[in-house]
Amino acid sequence: MFSHFDLLLGPAPQDPSPHDSQVINAWTSFPQTGSVLDNESISDGEQGWESVLDVYEPIPEGKNLVIDRILTRPDAEQLLDTLPTLLLQPHGQDISGEVAEIIGYDDMDLVLEILESREGVGKQLDDLKKSRAKSTNHSVDYSSLSEEDARRRMEESFRKNAARPLFSGVAEAAPEVLPHIYTSSSMVQGNVLSQFGTRYLLPMGTTRETHDVYEEVVIPPARPVPPRATERLIPVTELDPLAQGSFTGYSALNRIQSIVYPTAYGSNENMLVCAPTGAGKTDVAMLTILRVLDQHRTPSSGSVSIASTINRNSFKIIYVAPMKALASEIVRKFSKRLKWLSIQVKELTGDMQLTKAEIAETQVIVTTPEKWDVVTRKPTGEGELASALSQNSSPGTLFLFALITNMFLQVETSQSVIRIVGLSATLPNYMDVAEFLSVSRYKGLFYFDSSFRPVPLEQHFIGIKGKAGSSQSKKNLETVTFDKVSELVQQGHQVMVFVHARKETVKSAQALREAALLKGISDDFSCEDHPQWSQFRKSIGESRNREMKELFDHGFGIHHAGMLRSDRNMMERMFEARAIKVLCCTATLAWGVNLPAHAVVIKGTQVYDSAKGLVLCYIRVLYQTMLAGAFVDLSVLDVLQVFGRAGRPGLESSGEGYICTTEDKLNHYLEAVTSQNPIESKFRGGMVDSMNAEISLGTVANISDAVKWLGYTYLFVRMRKNPLVYGVVPHDDDPQLALQKTELVEIAAKKLADVKMIEFDRTTHQLKATDLGRIASKYYIRHSSIEIFNKNFRPKMTEADVLAMLSLSTEFEQIQVRESEATELERLEDIIPCDVKGGATTSDGKVNILLQGFISRLPVEDFALVSDMAYAAQNGGRIIRALLEIAISRKWASVSAALMGLSKAIEKRLWPYDQPLKQFDLKGDIFYNLERWADEWSPAELADVSAAELGKLIHLNEGHGKALLNAAKQFPSTRVSYKLRPLGHDVLKIAVTITPTFTWSKVHGNSEPFWLWVEDHEGVNILQLHHLVFRSDTKDIAVDFVISIQDGQKSPALTIRWVSDHWMGAENETLVSLDGIVMPSVSHSHTGRLDLPFLATSVVRNQAVEQSILRGRIHNFNSIQTQAFWTLANTSWNSLLCAPGSSGKSTMMRIVAWLEVSKSPEAWVLVIAPTKSAVVELLSEFRVASLSGVVVASTTSLTRPQGKAIHLITAGDLLRAISQRDPKLPLRGLNLVLCESLEQLNPAYELGISLLRHAVQVCPTRFIGISNSLRDPTDMATWLKVDSPALFSFMPADRDQSLGVSTLTFTVPHSAALFKAMAKPAYTAVAAGESSIVFVPSRAQCQPIAYDLITQCALDRETDKGFLPETVSPERLEDYLARFRDSRLIDVVSRGIGFFHEGIQRSDRNLMLELYAEGIIRVLVVPRDSCWTLPVRAGVVVVMGTQYIHMSAEGGDRQLRDYELEEMVRMQSRAVRHAGSGHFHLFCQAEAKDTFMRFLSDGLPLESSLIGSPELFSWYQSRAHLDKQQIVDALSFTFLAHRIVSNPTYYDCVGSSRDENLSRLVDDLVYSATSSGP
Repeated sequence: MFSHFDLLLGPAPQDPSPHDSQVINAWTSFPQTGSVLDNESISDGEQGWESVLDVYEPIPEGKNLVIDRILTRPDAEQLLDTLPTLLLQPHGQDISGEVAEIIGYDDMDLVLEILESREGVGKQLDDLKKSRAKSTNHSVDYSSLSEEDARRRMEESFRKNAARPLFSGVAEAAPEVLPHIYTSSSMVQGNVLSQFGTRYLLPMGTTRETHDVYEEVVIPPARPVPPRATERLIPVTELDPLAQGSFTGYSALNRIQSIVYPTAYGSNENMLVCAPTGAGKTDVAMLTILRVLDQHRTPSSGSVSIASTINRNSFKIIYVAPMKALASEIVRKFSKRLKWLSIQVKELTGDMQLTKAEIAETQVIVTTPEKWDVVTRKPTGEGELASALSQNSSPGTLFLFALITNMFLQVETSQSVIRIVGLSATLPNYMDVAEFLSVSRYKGLFYFDSSFRPVPLEQHFIGIKGKAGSSQSKKNLETVTFDKVSELVQQGHQVMVFVHARKETVKSAQALREAALLKGISDDFSCEDHPQWSQFRKSIGESRNREMKELFDHGFGIHHAGMLRSDRNMMERMFEARAIKVLCCTATLAWGVNLPAHAVVIKGTQVYDSAKGLVLCYIRVLYQTMLAGAFVDLSVLDVLQVFGRAGRPGLESSGEGYICTTEDKLNHYLEAVTSQNPIESKFRGGMVDSMNAEISLGTVANISDAVKWLGYTYLFVRMRKNPLVYGVVPHDDDPQLALQKTELVEIAAKKLADVKMIEFDRTTHQLKATDLGRIASKYYIRHSSIEIFNKNFRPKMTEADVLAMLSLSTEFEQIQVRESEATELERLEDIIPCDVKGGATTSDGKVNILLQGFISRLPVEDFALVSDMAYAAQNGGRIIRALLEIAISRKWASVSAALMGLSKAIEKRLWPYDQPLKQFDLKGDIFYNLERWADEWSPAELADVSAAELGKLIHLNEGHGKALLNAAKQFPSTRVSYKLRPLGHDVLKIAVTITPTFTWSKVHGNSEPFWLWVEDHEGVNILQLHHLVFRSDTKDIAVDFVISIQDGQKSPALTIRWVSDHWMGAENETLVSLDGIVMPSVSHSHTGRLDLPFLATSVVRNQAVEQSILRGRIHNFNSIQTQAFWTLANTSWNSLLCAPGSSGKSTMMRIVAWLEVSKSPEAWVLVIAPTKSAVVELLSEFRVASLSGVVVASTTSLTRPQGKAIHLITAGDLLRAISQRDPKLPLRGLNLVLCESLEQLNPAYELGISLLRHAVQVCPTRFIGISNSLRDPTDMATWLKVDSPALFSFMPADRDQSLGVSTLTFTVPHSAALFKAMAKPAYTAVAAGESSIVFVPSRAQCQPIAYDLITQCALDRETDKGFLPETVSPERLEDYLARFRDSRLIDVVSRGIGFFHEGIQRSDRNLMLELYAEGIIRVLVVPRDSCWTLPVRAGVVVVMGTQYIHMSAEGGDRQLRDYELEEMVRMQSRAVRHAGSGHFHLFCQAEAKDTFMRFLSDGLPLESSLIGSPELFSWYQSRAHLDKQQIVDALSFTFLAHRIVSNPTYYDCVGSSRDENLSRLVDDLVYSATSSGP
């Protein structure tokens, strides 16, 4: 050999030896491929090479590099045949696709270079092709074996190869070496496979054997990776006490755990740990959990326990497991290991729900991706996520994909630090996954190949011959399974055989037993020689599972989730004790129980999975192939998990894993299990619905947000790495694929807009969720299903119609009709109550039948049909609930009632016509006799009968009657009462009181939700509705419905419907007759605003008043002031001015007051305001412009002052003062009474003014009333003795100032989630740059909402300065901040947000207003109850929610109440500015929008609240000595006396006679006084 190389590399010998000749002859004897240069291709004068090294000469200048790259490819000859003809085609023809196909998509750079020089390259290749064609016409003479000819032929061959560089293609940089990649070869598991499938190698040592009925590929265990010099196992004794206590029983961390320990426990880096199953990844998760606990400890000294130092309320840890069985196992493990730290670990899955209180007290929540996706779609803002752990994560998994993407959005929107730790089996493209998880490849990425398994695994891939699904294939599978199992058993090993259906466990075990008996080797399986066999035999004899007992005698066991827990535990103990040799089980054993065996056999890979995750596992990794039918391929995640059970750590040195699949799937599992296929994203299939969820959450509000959101996804990562798979053409100038992302989100937005799930403004690119989109997101309804519902949903539908439409949903598209099920489906169809269109011959008909069969509790025998029925019921209940909310959002009463019944029918498996007491756990004979003897009795009627009578009624004893009576009393029932309260000629308020009449018990849980709505007399439309809750301490619930009456034409009746949300049959209808009600007449008292020239302020004609009040700030009156000025200022008429907020009413009031006191030296003006805060505000305004000799003061009495005086008094003080006077003595000397804010007329205000009017009735006292716009001011004017010329009633739209009004409705209940959803639109409203006021329901919500706004600002502007203007210097800001007494305010104020409410110290409150006036604070957050005391205005006012929690004075049940209309008008007035325009944004519940907007635009309704008030009762008691007529005469001075005539129904009066109605009122007062005693 060495002499051969010497011959090649050295100079040519003059006299070659015979040995050299032999070497040359051997070389030339090899078969030649391709074209070979002949003798003529070498010029005669060309000198031979001295050695083979002379071949590698530099490429001459001027050569075309594109041609060189083509010629150096292995397929150069084929390219020369096809490319020239293709490239020389006319330029008008697009050939890019054909060129890419020929060259290959993995060399797109060459494709682009060829197309750029298409004609030139084509001509050069054509010339080269022709020249080679000529040269190949001369054949090479191999007949001569002389040394000279052989040497010449070798030189020719070397010259041909010299044209190629040592490496084909362009030289690339060496792959990056990462610090934590541990693999036994340079490529993962020694395999090579590009995304195009052009290179493919299995690991070294792989063997492939072909047999008669199967083909087998055996992959040997991977070679161990030798330890690095820096590696060492970390003893547990070196850990700190916190970690030591959680690793009891461990002597040291294993190799993987020791490698990751510094990062997992010593840093907060995001991590991705890829390691084989069983390598200890769960302990890695434990290290990261302990890191969180350590960071939330308070410093301590002495002997304080570690558990007492952990602040358990400051963090949350989320552990996401791929399925419920594994979640339960993780909870058990972690609970045991963290118990000593008092850390609560709880499961949150579809089976295990947690209340808010339980979530609050839990530190570690173990959940599944589906459940956590539900939670994150409805953020509650409770707790802080300190760490998020994901086990067996595969970013191709759609739920996990959306979960992690949503997690990143939560991190960004909440500006919180969340550590993400991914734990996974070995992944091929782990770099992409690390990028997706934001993991540093240098610090947080750890990859360990299969050589790190605790027990080396030999993997057997068996491809069964025969057509998939055929009887021959099944027979071959049984044969191969038995052969492999028996071979392993004969070697002394235990075997687990995994099947994919519960029934298959028994069938497979019986088949193996029968085959062993047939072969005569049953003794090999027997375990009778086991020392504990007799004891186990006795234990198993106590089981009722006949098959399990029979199989045990032959050494076989079975295990599946359908068995009793005791039987499953027994099987696990016996197998662990080696008393069973073969255990046939389902994959849930691999997930939920750590029970290893030497060998595992996966028998078949076809899984019937109608839910695509319901039967086997709840996550489907997307590098599996999903079939279109009901059967799918076993997921690779399951295969890896099952293989992880092969080998007994500490007992055996190896394990074996067998997977028996069909021959056509053999390569699929080879590639997937050996991590050769990169994980691609399947997100595009669910992108439209995921984007709708983000829009509904408020995290995506426009196309720009959507593009940003898409950039967080794994889809984006793979689009950049492998663009052609996703149809993306890469561009060097767009590495972030902005155009492609924009195109994707716009397409998705258009699809959503087309089905009315969002509103898409194509001009501004704004995206706004609709009710339909929010409901679809809440219930995971596909947009394709919504499209179907839009076509078929109608206001009136029967249960049969609803079921037919529901069955068309695309969520059921994988349920297929099979011939084997036809007979059973027809049997079910004959029994079910509703007709099915199309019968059992269609997929939707099958779904319909299965749903009705499920409700009817009909037995189903076929296993696949059982699975289909479970899937149909699980999804049917969810979809019906969504349809119910859609119907309610559309206000469809009839179909809502039908859907409500169907929703509960699926939940309870009970039809609406069934006996409702079946929802209780009673004995069967009670139900039987109840239906036989008293089926027509309602639960309420049964509850009114004694136990003995009930026993007789149902022909049973008193004990049965007592059980039935208890159930009847606990059955939810209510008493509904109502009162009709007309608020105008076209508005009717129905005041409803709901009183629970049932006995509360544990069957009701913490609450009983119910619906309450008012529907029209035809039962078609819902006029208004509420979703409410009873609690154990609820006495009653008061609800107001405000109903519009179109054109004043009231319907004959309405219906109040109460329906329980959970209990079938728990509903109540109350008919509301409208025949006898008297609606108020249409008001004609409104004043049209005249187009008059604005009066100059000089018309006051009182220089002192003009200078002191107007002070040069106002030169002209506005249009309302201009129109009312003459009457108010120059007459003595009683007057009433009703005008929109901030229209100058108070200014006119002050002018009139000053003019009045300037007329007489003894003038006395009394200003009445409803509240103390209003008096303080008015007093400050009066004192700003004081005139000499005039006393301006607040008072609590009606003592006549000396000299000129303007007294301000509250309504309550006025009532107390006037009540203390002798009613027979007139009140003299009072010139003018100014009644401020009459829209806030309360009992004290009304009674005080009434008694005042009575006291001055013989005096020339002038009354002027000031109010916001009223719907009907007629009776108010009459009450104040205002004649029509002095009545000025302007509508809200008559204000001079520009005021924009916007509304945004939400369907989210009043909760933290509602305000999270409002945060982004609120920020959008206040972000324009103007001063802003944000009203919130309570003081407690000020700070969270302020921080939400700061977060949104940081995301939008990428600055931490918040709303603070750029012009504010740090020094100036520091000076202001130093003046705050409450340091807790500094953080938000330093970001331009302030608070205003009475809970803040007065000095800090005043400083807030000062900063607001100077523009340093741009946003004021104000609670609802402080709107009356807020003295400033803003360009933007946002009302975030219109409901608040009311606590009764006795501290009883909390009730949710709506804002008062007067409060809403006050808030709106804060957006009215004299110097510029304003904008009012109202965020409210969808059902409240119409009511609020009606009264904001039409004016406030005003009615008397005197009846039943404590003020009236107290006044009557003080006047008890008066006779009835005198009381009636006194009450005739009240506003009530006028309204009781105009609107008698509101006050429960039958007629419209004032005296009769007042007389009845006095009778009620007398009765109340008598009943209350002395």
